[in-house]
Amino acid sequence: MCEVIVALDAPSAADALALVDRLGPAAEFYKVGLELFTAEGPAVVREVLGRNKRVFLDLKLHDIPNTVVGAVRAARALGVHLLTVHGAGGAAMLEAARDASGEDLSLVAVTVLTSLDARELGQAWGKTVTSVPDEAIRLAELAQESGLDGIVVAASDAKRIRPIVGDDFLLVVPGIRPGGSSQDDQRRVATPSDAVRSGADYLVVGRAVTRAADPAAALAGVLAEVGGAGARRA
Repeated sequence: MCEVIVALDAPSAADALALVDRLGPAAEFYKVGLELFTAEGPAVVREVLGRNKRVFLDLKLHDIPNTVVGAVRAARALGVHLLTVHGAGGAAMLEAARDASGEDLSLVAVTVLTSLDARELGQAWGKTVTSVPDEAIRLAELAQESGLDGIVVAASDAKRIRPIVGDDFLLVVPGIRPGGSSQDDQRRVATPSDAVRSGADYLVVGRAVTRAADPAAALAGVLAEVGGAGARRA
């Protein structure tokens, strides 16, 4: 069954923890990303964990293997459940991260950011990109070959990737926007039901819930749509 992760993209621990308390038992899994972690550090992760929630630490680690190994070990010691590294870091970095992650920490590689289209990806990588899904597939295969637990991938790419990687490889899908929501700065978004049908194991939902007038009601709507989508793969 697909699970929803709420993104705590807040400027302070006070704001983030107020949202956790407001959502209560409706949300059990939270993402701590770059903004909040940079502002508050590991302490905010401990606060969320202390509320008997699980934490997805989304730092997109991308550095030399030795540095990434140290960061993975620190995340494991914190007790987080899910951690991102960047697939573009290469096989040596991914394998080193895997070896440092242990049994309780799931490691997922970022493929292509949902804010990028083919033109922008080509600019970043210095080549012509005709298919974003093809690039995501390439990085997904690298992550799987390197022994990682899964990837972070747009729903539009997940549709093609799921049959390639099989059922046991985690697909974490961000860019979730219920019908009628603004895309904000993301190019490749999906509704909760479409993401479930694309093969997602986890949906990361941020502004559609956290900036809603009633976050609890917005989350309830997302959860209802996920439940109504049935099995995670059509």
